[in-house]
Amino acid sequence: MKLDLKMLGEEAKRKIRGAKNERDLDGLRVEFLGRKKGKITLFLKNIRNLPPEDKPRQGQLVNRLKKEIGERILERKEALKKGEPGEYIDITLPGKKPPLGRLHPITQTLEEIKRIFIGLGFCVVRGPEIETEYYNFEALNMPQYHPARDEQDSFYLEDGRLLRTQTSPVQIRIMEKTSPPIRIIAPGRCYRRDAIDASHFPMFHQVEGLAVDRDITFSHLKGSLTCFVYQMFGKGTKLRFRPSFFPFTEPSAEVDISCIICKGSGCNVCSQKGWLEILGAGMVDPEVFKKVNYDPEKYQGFAFGMGVERICMLKYGIDDIRLFFQNDLRFLRQF
Repeated sequence: MKLDLKMLGEEAKRKIRGAKNERDLDGLRVEFLGRKKGKITLFLKNIRNLPPEDKPRQGQLVNRLKKEIGERILERKEALKKGEPGEYIDITLPGKKPPLGRLHPITQTLEEIKRIFIGLGFCVVRGPEIETEYYNFEALNMPQYHPARDEQDSFYLEDGRLLRTQTSPVQIRIMEKTSPPIRIIAPGRCYRRDAIDASHFPMFHQVEGLAVDRDITFSHLKGSLTCFVYQMFGKGTKLRFRPSFFPFTEPSAEVDISCIICKGSGCNVCSQKGWLEILGAGMVDPEVFKKVNYDPEKYQGFAFGMGVERICMLKYGIDDIRLFFQNDLRFLRQF
């Protein structure tokens, strides 16, 4: 019986050392010290079957072990509360590395756009996302009757203001406070009443650019955007300027690049055309300069605007804008 009692003590100490939480310790308390079926309790009950001369000695040994087990359970419980590692942990094993986060693909693309234009001498500026109709439309040569001001396209607020539909209002705010020369880009969020599909989302990111100085020509615009395209998509990328119309630039153009999937030969991504539109641009309309008290006979400028989501989709071959906002880690971990 003495040998059995020693083995029981060793078993209890081993299990207590290996307990990982209080629930484990409570289970061990019941297993060894439980009033009905505890292993120590059964030893105490069996003492009555021993010869009278052995009972006192065995009783002392069992009670001593019972007390020791109780104390060890309390000590282990206190150690767990303090966060102390148990002896069951092999401290020679390498620690677990916490998973590292990464920048969202939109953020990565936006940072790359800013890096390129900062290298071309532009500085980054920002403006409010809640705008007045004057800054969002009128100062950009969009009078009240212009279709872009339709409430179906814009989110209007109760006080008559609206969520900006583009970052172009930042240009006006900067020109009101700053004299030429100016070279700025204005990144930020924009909002429009677009139905959600593979290529449209009510909230999107845009980068607007503006350069104003004496003797600026369309050639400066083409040179700046050509440099941007080569750095963003590679030097082998072809680009073209197509005549277009924007209320705040004249002349205006849309810029296309050769399809990054088929290299211009034609595929489903580019609708067999071999070209993909990436941004709009043009020379600042003199009427816009008049709104900010710039002399259009003295100063010229160019402006451009691009959707960050579109640039990102083209760069990485993504075919659905909704993927950017679903927070699916399987998608985000690819960047």
